[in-house]
Amino acid sequence: MAVNDLLYKVEDGIATFTINREEKRNSISAEVIKLFMKYLDKAEKDESVRVLSITGAGDKSFCSGADLGGGAGTGGGAKEDASLIKRIAGFPKPTVAQVNGYCLAGGIGFMLACDIVIATETAKFGTPEVNVGLFPMMIGALIFRNVLRKKAMEMVLLGERMTAREAKEMGLVTRVVPAAYLDEEVKGVLNILSKKSPIGMKLGKEAFYKMADMPFEEAVDYLSGKIMKVAATEDAVEGITAFFEKRDPVFKGK
Repeated sequence: MAVNDLLYKVEDGIATFTINREEKRNSISAEVIKLFMKYLDKAEKDESVRVLSITGAGDKSFCSGADLGGGAGTGGGAKEDASLIKRIAGFPKPTVAQVNGYCLAGGIGFMLACDIVIATETAKFGTPEVNVGLFPMMIGALIFRNVLRKKAMEMVLLGERMTAREAKEMGLVTRVVPAAYLDEEVKGVLNILSKKSPIGMKLGKEAFYKMADMPFEEAVDYLSGKIMKVAATEDAVEGITAFFEKRDPVFKGK
């Protein structure tokens, strides 16, 4: 395995993960999953990292899903694949997917596991597993949490590709921009996120993740307790003080 199959860098509070397998349409192998897990642990422990960005090398593919010849996405690698999807979805810092090209099969899962998805208008999306006798099992948990049930079933049963605009209409994508402005748009969002309270976003993401499937009244009660925890942080005090003093807050993640 080449170490550079997954590139990782940290700059200005932003940790960028780049799937660097352009010649294989940025597919995910078992080795890449291991690297993802390693660097996610590193990014979580690094206090200088405020936000994560995930993208693919080149301009043709974000991620084409599992490399079936590399041990991922099959019965033997399903647990590792599922662990990575859960790790990204539950990551305590904000995550942004920069979809720069084709996003297919398991790539849909990695994309939907992120909090925000920004795609180029030329990107294509789809779950083609059904076309080869498979089915998008694990990523279905994310698809059904982001898309209306009938649209989700149409997507996974037909296995057809859709445009970025269609993906946005379905709720798979947050923003769609021209290819020439993708980097600029993503950078702007990442810079905004990097200036927010780390502890506030961490507690908020954890709370939203846990309450997602709770009954309404239970969710409201649960979140009412969490707001008190957030309000007790030093960042919350600093944020409110800065608001009244009409200045930018200086958050320390405490």
